[in-house]
Amino acid sequence: MPTLWQLWLMLIPTGIAAGIVSSATGLASLVSYPILLAIGLPPVVANVTNTYSLFFAEFGATLSSRKELHGHQHDLKIILPLTLVGCVVGSLILFMIPASTFEKVVPFFILLAAVVVLWPHNYHQKKQLSTTAPHQRLVTIVTWSGIFLVGVYSGYFGAASGVLLLSLLAVISPLTFAEYNAEKNVTLGLANLISAIIYATQTTIQWHYIIPLALGFLIGGLIGPVLVRRIPERIIKLVIGLGSLILAITLFVQAFWR
Repeated sequence: MPTLWQLWLMLIPTGIAAGIVSSATGLASLVSYPILLAIGLPPVVANVTNTYSLFFAEFGATLSSRKELHGHQHDLKIILPLTLVGCVVGSLILFMIPASTFEKVVPFFILLAAVVVLWPHNYHQKKQLSTTAPHQRLVTIVTWSGIFLVGVYSGYFGAASGVLLLSLLAVISPLTFAEYNAEKNVTLGLANLISAIIYATQTTIQWHYIIPLALGFLIGGLIGPVLVRRIPERIIKLVIGLGSLILAITLFVQAFWR
């Protein structure tokens, strides 16, 4: 087991990298979760530690994304309740159902998100052409239901919940990537805060892991939105999609071949 100083030296840089990835692409767990497992934390403890730290990444990203969030309160009034109610459900499920049960489904969710992100299409043009189509309302209802399920997933496990939410917002949102990415950061920041409160009533919190990781996440969360403004949307989505594929394959191997 690493010493306290070794933990700080490992977890602060890990948190910075994961915080940047979280606020820019929603794939923080691609960086932080494997590191927490590698230093000896059991999966559920690593998940709880990651969730506590992720709140600080989203908090930093929200502070850094005030420009993109301006004027979009109406969207958040719909997205937040759906996600947060789902998050409460998922957080309670974490301590009721064995992780191995849901673990086998997780890779398929992440793979689906990767396909949605990588699939070549123009969301804005598609929305304009299909506004009056009969199936538009069905698409919206299915997407809102998906956002609720992302909330459940976020509260239960959380790996790549950001990219799942981004892929759903991309289907229904007429906003730019930077704008709905900012909405994602606010939503999952509050979701992680709620999960953290519920986790505190169910298990022992490993603060000596959380504090250095959270500090790194906060720094990375402040940096991420700045990069999103400067990097072309197509490149960011390519990184998200490929990162999701890597995470899906990794989790699939862990779930079925270990």
